[in-house]
Amino acid sequence: MVVSPHAAYLHLPFCRHHCGYCDYPVIAGRSELVPAFLDAMEAELSCLGEPHAVETLYLGGGTPSYLPLQALQRVVDMARHWFPLQPGHEFTLEANPADLTAELASQLVSWGVTRVVLGVQSFQEAMLVELERDHREEEIRGAVGVLQDSGIHLSLDMMFAVPGQTLAGWERDLEGAVELSPEHISVLGLVIEQGTPFHARAEKGELVETGEELQRSMYLAALDKLQGAGFEHYEISSFSKPGHRSRHNQVYWNGEDYYAAGPGATRFINGCRETNHRETTTYLEKINAGLSPVCETSQLSAEMAARERLVFGLCQIQGVQAGEFLERTGYPLRELMGEYLEQYTSKGLLDWDESMLRLTRDGLLVSDSLWPPLLQSS
Repeated sequence: MVVSPHAAYLHLPFCRHHCGYCDYPVIAGRSELVPAFLDAMEAELSCLGEPHAVETLYLGGGTPSYLPLQALQRVVDMARHWFPLQPGHEFTLEANPADLTAELASQLVSWGVTRVVLGVQSFQEAMLVELERDHREEEIRGAVGVLQDSGIHLSLDMMFAVPGQTLAGWERDLEGAVELSPEHISVLGLVIEQGTPFHARAEKGELVETGEELQRSMYLAALDKLQGAGFEHYEISSFSKPGHRSRHNQVYWNGEDYYAAGPGATRFINGCRETNHRETTTYLEKINAGLSPVCETSQLSAEMAARERLVFGLCQIQGVQAGEFLERTGYPLRELMGEYLEQYTSKGLLDWDESMLRLTRDGLLVSDSLWPPLLQSS
């Protein structure tokens, strides 16, 4: 059966500055490439042949809000041409607090944007400097104000396990986020990825990673403070006010199909996963030469599709319902879990009552370590 996805993601790689911890496909200080990039993205999208209506549209990066207004207008025009928005849509744009003005907020409303993800990370000067962020607390509060005045829903990205960060400092950041009354908050533990400047600094001893016990305390503090403030914990790192879950991210977590375009973008359609070249310059070269920007393609077997659905399902706090999982994948949960069902439940990491499988509070703390064996085909 041919599936027509109801979600689309466009990757806009441009940033004012490349933060030292960032491992995403971004390019900083090359604004002269924006016109060529827009031409290339339009060429990639034209390969769709015809428009496809979607329920969720997401402009990520990079920093979409960094683009000049005229360039961002062109992105929105092509996005809404190729992916017309259905009634009741969710249209998300990622933004840097330093970019948000009343003019931009007004434009976002006129374009149909319903949700902005604001890369806050911290309210504290020392942490923002450590993370090499180019915004400050007053800009965060100003951005939140103009977005809330415009009626756009707000999600804040907050970061813990930053080198030098204390538990008390993280708790103050959580309190600061709650005080701003966003509809959604994501809490992300800093991971020092190989190939980043942060990794090079860590190798030289110039940067000390946060210890595991402190990281766990920080994560538990987020659970307690955000749930205590009325946020629903619905995915490992995601908290929302009732009715404000990220519908776009749930497409990924539910194993549904989605379109994607841009450098490093991954699409998943009818069991086939394709990923574009990460480097913006390579992406441009491929498209300008009339070649596909895709660098990786994989066709998931029925078993691997089921295993991915299992792991993504367990990332959601509601867990995986056994009957529904069997109906959608053709695989019993017990069969895919194998020996790890008993192993993880006996250690108190999973709850299992023959009908529902979900992470426990202890399981949430070590979830990343649980997935590799579950993603191995039999």
